[in-house]
Amino acid sequence: MTAGKIMASMLVLVAVLAGFAVWYLQVYGFYEEVNELTGAQQIVVTRPDGTTHPVAIQGFKAIDATSSPIRYRACFTLDPAEVADAAPYPAATPLNGPGWFQCYSSKALTADLEAGNAKAILGQSEVHPDVDRVLIVYPDGRAFAWHQINDKTPARGVMD
Repeated sequence: MTAGKIMASMLVLVAVLAGFAVWYLQVYGFYEEVNELTGAQQIVVTRPDGTTHPVAIQGFKAIDATSSPIRYRACFTLDPAEVADAAPYPAATPLNGPGWFQCYSSKALTADLEAGNAKAILGQSEVHPDVDRVLIVYPDGRAFAWHQINDKTPARGVMD
């Protein structure tokens, strides 16, 4: 083997390892499971007048990451009557979650929203700066949540 072949092989190996590392970190590395008890207590619903109230939920499963404010995804059940007075969230866009978090499917949620099989409501405004917690609730009580960037702050320039 010549020195050129060894160098080329090393470059390919480094590129493959770097690609694997990036993939792993994006799909698995930064996510953590949210504590079932404390996470369930943090689910609130906002009324049209801006007041919030806690909601009793069951079967809570969620993931989040400190690397980004919009990596939160949650699945749970609740009594739909408890959220009947909630403020609607007209611009709801379910964000993709990692494939291994199987209770949450952005494609299914988007299709059900468009078909009118579920309604989107505001869970909590400004969970993080410029980020809202959005909930989708089905008539049978299944519910899902994610964090979505809101349009309340005007566009910022690079130097802001």
